[in-house]
Amino acid sequence: MDKRIKSSIAKGIVKAPPSKSMAHRYIICAGLCDKVSTISNVDYSEDIKATIDCIKALGAKVDVGESFVSIDGRETVIQKLLKKSDMSDKQDISEIDFMCRESGSTMRFFMGIAMTLSVTANFYGSETLRNRPFGIYESILNSADNCFFKRMDDKISIKGGLKENDFKIPGNISSQFVTGLLLSLSLRKEGGTITLIPPVESRSYINMTIQAMREFGIDVKWDDENKLKVEANQTYTSKDIEVEGDYSNAAFLDAFNYIGGDVKVEGLNAESLQGDKVYKECFEKLKAEKATIDIADCPDLGPVLFAVAAANHGGVFTSTARLKIKESDRGSVMCEELAKFGIKTHMEENSIEIGSGLKAPGEAICGHNDHRIVMSLSLLLSLTGGTITEAEAVRKSYPGFFDDIQKLGIVVN
Repeated sequence: MDKRIKSSIAKGIVKAPPSKSMAHRYIICAGLCDKVSTISNVDYSEDIKATIDCIKALGAKVDVGESFVSIDGRETVIQKLLKKSDMSDKQDISEIDFMCRESGSTMRFFMGIAMTLSVTANFYGSETLRNRPFGIYESILNSADNCFFKRMDDKISIKGGLKENDFKIPGNISSQFVTGLLLSLSLRKEGGTITLIPPVESRSYINMTIQAMREFGIDVKWDDENKLKVEANQTYTSKDIEVEGDYSNAAFLDAFNYIGGDVKVEGLNAESLQGDKVYKECFEKLKAEKATIDIADCPDLGPVLFAVAAANHGGVFTSTARLKIKESDRGSVMCEELAKFGIKTHMEENSIEIGSGLKAPGEAICGHNDHRIVMSLSLLLSLTGGTITEAEAVRKSYPGFFDDIQKLGIVVN
């Protein structure tokens, strides 16, 4: 789907969409309870739909409302196993299919849960998703007795029943693996620990997981700066809870203020643990020439920061290597598309330099089937005018993006 955006100025008040990151975590925690929980302020992006599908695959009953989801976890595989002496005991269900669409969070979180269960779990998703790195899980499972991790043509299959409850893993991997292991340990009577080998990146996302688990009654904490501990003999407690506003997607709205707009974004929690809350601080830095920004703890902000830099004085961004393993190779594709705007860039293994001097593109801009690429480049098209392809990718995280910017005065056809 193509979107034609005319040169126009964003003005007005807009509410931040709900946090996708917290919604993932709340929905999963609710599904691990033995009663009913209701999660309100939910935006049904493709990623959230994937997580709902996967919690259903575990046996949860789900009632989906316009902006809430009610989850009954009483008949799940988890609850049936909790009634046994060991989570890895033999059970009636031998195989579970998890449909993850294109959601990396969904796949990695549920893989962590499945590692604890004595079942074969089949994970389906887009080819791009299945080709993402899963080395941590692969190493843990293939070195354990009676477990396995196998990549197949159309799926990834794992066999759980993992006995290990103390892990030592690199701290600079995706925090999604850490969340998966925390969820896994929370289901074991013994609890367990995760030691992260420094440097630890995306610590804020780990803290969001800790917050969500605590909200649902699970005691998990930092034992020291690099060691996480999940206490023994715990069960999830049902809760009704509201999802807070999303700083990651609010950044695309607030960015208009740094390219000539006048937008007020409401509905954000000033005390939020979301790491992408730093976006405003980063935008402010980009007002100055030769700004340098390290995105190690906020890699999802990379594309929007590149766009704001291109519209201002340029900038240098470090810790960009992980952008290769997102929905697209975000560093490369942003450099490719920015060139169509006349922006010079220089990319190295772990840094990207963005120039300035924005011009109207002489050809269509490609969204590369990546929601954050589409939204970032749409910001620039609001200055120059032009067409972006594959605009439907916003459904992954922010399906209402184009509706919201139209309400602010951006002309979209």
